[in-house]
This record gives sequence, structure tokens and C-alpha cells, in this order.
Amino acid sequence: MAESAACPAFQLGRPRYEQGSFLGRLRHFIDIIDPSTLFVSEKRLKECEKLLDDYKHGELPPGVSDHQLWEAQKIKQAIIHPDTGEKIFMPFRMSGYVPFGTPIVIGLLLPNQTVVSTIIWQWLNQSHNACVNFANRNATKPTPTSKFLQGYGGAVTSAVSIAVGLNMLIQKANKLSPATRMIIQRLVPFPAVACANICNVGLMRHNELSEGIDVLDNNGNVVGSSKIAATHAIRETAFTRVVLPMPIFVLPPIIMSYLERLRFLQSNRRLLLPIHSLVCLVTFGLSLPVAISLFPQMSQIEVSCLEPEIAMATDCKVLTYNKGL
Repeated sequence: MAESAACPAFQLGRPRYEQGSFLGRLRHFIDIIDPSTLFVSEKRLKECEKLLDDYKHGELPPGVSDHQLWEAQKIKQAIIHPDTGEKIFMPFRMSGYVPFGTPIVIGLLLPNQTVVSTIIWQWLNQSHNACVNFANRNATKPTPTSKFLQGYGGAVTSAVSIAVGLNMLIQKANKLSPATRMIIQRLVPFPAVACANICNVGLMRHNELSEGIDVLDNNGNVVGSSKIAATHAIRETAFTRVVLPMPIFVLPPIIMSYLERLRFLQSNRRLLLPIHSLVCLVTFGLSLPVAISLFPQMSQIEVSCLEPEIAMATDCKVLTYNKGL
């Protein structure tokens, strides 16, 4: 009984942890963003896919445990896009978000930023975010390259404009003491990134609003394409992108402003950057699973809230759609 409780019976395509609660979603997404999946070889991935395929067709070899099946599904979900069935490029996977995004966060939070450095770091951040958003979108409908480039340009422009504008306002605030100005300047990346993230998600996934996304019945069959479900999906994803940078861009500046006053660090200034980097890495690593766990990836919506033609095409009361990450 203890083993069964620790490892539930495997269900293909179903999350290992119950998705109706925040804790269940948190445990699920900690699996999805596990950085160790970045080092999975092509051979190991093929083995996992074959194991799951054997299970699907009732040809599972003897001795395969539920734990092995859950692990195979975890690896596949971390690497393969659920809609396209193709591998997601490593830096743009959710498991690569923290390892590849932390150096950019460190750069955004460096003190005494110039206009040029602000532009460069905001451009790098929104470029990475744009690719992550696009790679993890709902891909039930194709997205033209022109739409991607339009979204990318708009997202980067909004981020750079907000960040540079706020920095210029702070520099003109003569009444602020140098110490206060530095703390506020360090907090500038948060509103800039939060606003730009909303633009980024909306612009990078704008095609979903015009084309709609597939909604599925209880058996996983496509009932229709819904623009209303697409609006819900993008709204939920945008909200997570506002919550995500909150601790990342607020806590490290506050923590570092305190640590920099310590006598030990004042006499060992070379340790400031490594400590700053560690604080950013820990904060980012803790924030990501919390933010993306706010909503399930496979979200549900009542048929009565959808387009009339979809309601007429099914007897189900609730349909499912891939929110994206």
C-alpha cells in the first residue's frame, strides 16, 4: 500500500499529480521544469517514447513499473511539444528557462545601468521570453513567420521603451538621495518586464486570437476551434508572466541592498557578483514553478461559455484546451 501511495497507477497522457489543487500542479510542474531533463540523450528519449507507445498498444514488456512509466512520460513532456509532437529547442524549454534565463536576470539587476546596457539586457530578456512563449504556445493552428516577427518586434520595443523611460524619470528625480535612487533604479526592471511580458505573450500568441485553438471533449477528440478559449488561454498565461518576475526582480535588489552593508562584503567586493548571481538563481528557481502552477496546462471551460456552434457540436458540459506555458 505504501508503494502504491508513493507512486500511483500510471495513466497515459494524464498528470501524475492531481491538477485540481495548487499543490498538485506545483508537484507536476516541478517535474516538467526539472533541469536534469536537458541532459537526456536522443537514445533515452526514443526509449521513453517507445515505452509509452508499447503501453498504449498493450505491448508493455514484463517487469516495467509504474515509476518507470511516469519517468518516461515526464521526460517526453519536458522535451516534446504536446501539439506538434516535435522537440522543443533546449534553451526554450520550460526546463531550460531558469538555467538559460538566470544570466539575463543577473544582467537586468546589475546596479548603475546605463541607457545602452538597459536596452541590451531588456532586448536579450524579451528575445528569450518571446522564443519561450512561442515554443510553448498552443500550436493546434500554424503561426506564420510574419506574425512571429511582428510579435517579437512589439514585445522588445515595449520592454525597452518602458525600462528606458522609467530610468530617465528616476535620474531626473533630484529630490531622491543617491541611496534611495539606487534602490528604486534596481526595482525598475520589474514594472518594465511585467508590462513587456503581457505584451510579449499577447503579441507572440496573437494568431491564436484570430484563428482560435482546439477544444477537446472527455475522450480527447477535437470538438472545434474556439477564439474564446484562446482568449482565456492567453489571459491566464499573461497573468503567470506578471507573477513570475515579481519575486525575481523585487527580492534580489532588497536582499543585495542589505548584504552590501555587511562589513565582510564591503571588504570583499569581488564576492558581490557571485552572491548576487546565487540570489537571482535561487529566486528564479523558486518563482518559476509557483507562477506556472497558478493554472493547469490543460485547462477546462464550460461549453456554455463558448461559441454557439461548439455548444451545438457536443453533449459535454465542459471542454479542455491546452493553455500553453
